[in-house]
Amino acid sequence: MSFFGKLFGGKKEEPPSTSDAIQKLRETQDLLTKKQEYLEKQIDDCYLTAKQNSSKNRRLALQALKRKKRLEKVLQQVDGTLTTLELQKDALEGANTNAAVLISMKDAAAALKNAHKNLDIDNVHDIMDDIAEQHDIASEISNAISNPVGFGEDVDEDELMKQLEELEEEELKKGLIDVPGPTKLPDLPTVDEGEKVKKPAKKVEDHDDLKELENWAL
Repeated sequence: MSFFGKLFGGKKEEPPSTSDAIQKLRETQDLLTKKQEYLEKQIDDCYLTAKQNSSKNRRLALQALKRKKRLEKVLQQVDGTLTTLELQKDALEGANTNAAVLISMKDAAAALKNAHKNLDIDNVHDIMDDIAEQHDIASEISNAISNPVGFGEDVDEDELMKQLEELEEEELKKGLIDVPGPTKLPDLPTVDEGEKVKKPAKKVEDHDDLKELENWAL
């Protein structure tokens, strides 16, 4: 089918997928980008030609400037087309992402529905009530087992506190009585009178021996 047949009617074809459309847009962008680079180079060449011939060949310089203007207009159109293609590509990519998300959510909802298919909310409440009841029974059994029976646990707390206070007071009085008094220093040793007499006598003996030695030396 010709291009105009596709554009204005004829046999309808299946629309392309978002992935195919995005791929075609990218290919078109690449083509226009190459054309953009070519136009920019041609514009630079025209400017250089006009500059070089501005004084020696004005007619050639004017032709170069006119061509430069035309190329700049075409370049502006290419820039606008690239912007439009970029926006369309972004929209398709967003639509493609949204479609994938919706499919995933749909699958998840179907799986959740299938999981709840055999569940009844009334049965769930009944089961939870049974669990709570069994927990209460287990708690009562534990309390009954841990509670001593027949061991005389009836104790008067006030009486015990009174006995405890009496014991504390008794210990306090005992501690005050057992406090030691000032320690007594030991008596100094006495000097024996006989020892007092002996010491001077020894000095006298030493003196006599010295005197005898001196006499012998003479």
